[in-house]
Formats: sequence, structure tokens, C-alpha cells
Amino acid sequence: MRILGIGNALVDVMTLIDNDNVLENFSLPKGSMQLVNAELSALIKSLTTNYKRNLVSGGSAANTIHGLAMLGVDTGFIGSIGKDDTGDFFENDMKKAGVKTYLSRRNSVTGTAIALISPGSERTFATHLGAAVELEASDLVDDYFTNYDILYMEGYLILNKALVERACVMAKRNNMKIALDLASFNVVDAKLADFKEILEKYVDIVFANEEEAKSFTGFDPMKALDCLSSYCDIAVIKVGKDGSLIKRGEEIINIGTIPVQCIDTTGAGDLYASGFLYGYASGLPLDKCGLFGSVVAGHVIEIVGARMDQHRWRKVINLIKEGVDVD
Repeated sequence: MRILGIGNALVDVMTLIDNDNVLENFSLPKGSMQLVNAELSALIKSLTTNYKRNLVSGGSAANTIHGLAMLGVDTGFIGSIGKDDTGDFFENDMKKAGVKTYLSRRNSVTGTAIALISPGSERTFATHLGAAVELEASDLVDDYFTNYDILYMEGYLILNKALVERACVMAKRNNMKIALDLASFNVVDAKLADFKEILEKYVDIVFANEEEAKSFTGFDPMKALDCLSSYCDIAVIKVGKDGSLIKRGEEIINIGTIPVQCIDTTGAGDLYASGFLYGYASGLPLDKCGLFGSVVAGHVIEIVGARMDQHRWRKVINLIKEGVDVD
């Protein structure tokens, strides 16, 4: 099976700071994610050039699709970037992993998430979405969806409901399954009616963490699982260190976690979806899908950021192959 993702195309600027003065200077609450304008984003970058930094392509759906590509799945990604070096970096970084890109180029700058990493690894984000949020329904063409089997969407896109609906209609026209991650509890709170409509009409697989599930249903995980599963074929709720809950029809599965040394939880949910969808695309039982999700998520939280190196990916792939005979 081939998997197509759509979401906000961002570049993460991973910046290791030696104290929290920079956070105070820019009034950035430690551990928070703040949306900033282009001017403030540029100023923070210019005033932190003395710190060690590296760039990685990012964005929720992009992280999931990148992970699937590293697992050997044929993947594509739809997004919007600027006509700048940062946009070139995003495109090349995705292509290097084997992702086929369908990127619209805008006059705005490419979206960036400056991750200021304090001693102790706590991260504070100053995010400028830039061109990422300029993807429009009219940018989507049927050719993007041809020959793919699953569409994976991040919930942040619900802020442009017309875009989400057009993507869903095109996917169903091409007989694709649709998977949606709810993305953030505050987005669910703000757009609950729209989420419910999209789930009921189009979605086959929904991913949510504990907070998102509660925002959507008003219930704690187990009851929320029942509620979410009434909207679509498969419901998955991620419950942090307690693993995940999966329901399809009357089948309920409780998946544990693997023993890990947690350093940074960034990307854990995105990479869980990579592992789960890898199993699903391989036609495996739901318990294996959940196990694979836990394996991939467990390894990404042992590093800073959402991009594992080749050595760690080889370890992940070997563990998956030991779990089931996958050619």
C-alpha cells in the first residue's frame, strides 16, 4: 500500500541554548508553543546564531510520512512552502527519505518552528507558519491522489475546512482509506463541529491522544474510545506511558509501551502513527499495528527531535521484523 500525507510543511530550527535568558528576552513561556510573526521569528534566529543549531523538516503529518518512508513505505506529501532556501531544504530533506513531494511554492517565507532547547532538554517553540498555511483547496489535483491507498491528514488543517473536505472527496474518488490525527486539544475545542462532520462523512482511522479524545467526547480514554469508534472503522487513543487503546467494531486492544529512556517526547504521536500505519498497510492484525506504533514512538523519545538517524532506524526495523515475519 502507498500512503499520501497532507499537512503544514515546516522546518524545525533546533537550537541548543545554555540558559533561559533568551526565553525571557522574547517573553516565551518555557515549554510552550507560541505563534510568532515573521519579524519576531527572524529576530530570534538572528540573535541565537551563536548557539549550536540544526535544521530538520517538520510538521505533524510530514513527520509521520517521513517515518513511513524510513520504514520502506512508498509515500507522498502535499504541502506549501516558500520560494526560499528553507523551502528547498524541506523539499530535499523529504526527498532524501524517499518521499515524493507535491509542494506549492508561495511568495511568503517557508514556515519555521524555532525549538529553543534548554539545559535539561525542555523545548520552547516560536513558530511562524508562513507559507505552510497558504495551501488551498484549489491547489489539490486528482493526479496527486492517483495510485495511493491511504490519505493521512493532520488535524491542524481543519482550520481550512474547504481544503480538508476537498482532500477527502478526492481521496474517496480514488478509493483511498482516510486516516486523521486530531492534532491538538485546543484545535478540537475550537473546531469540534467540523471535526465531527469530517469524521462521520469520510474518516476510516482516527488517532487522538488522551487530551484530544476528552475534548472531542468529554470522556476519559475507555469511554472516549467507544465514542470515537462510532464515527469510523478504527479508533486509536494514545495514553502516553500507558501505551494506547485501539477499537474496531467490538474488538478492543490495549497496547503497552516498550522500556525506554525518555529524553524528549516531540514527535512521539507522529511516529506512533508511522508504525501503526506501516502495520495496517502491511495487512497485519491491529495488535501488531499498535505494537509497531509503540516501537517507533519509543525510540524517537530517546533522542532530541523527531528525526532518528540511520542506526536507530535499523534497530527499529529489526525489532519490527522480529515481531512478525514481514518481507
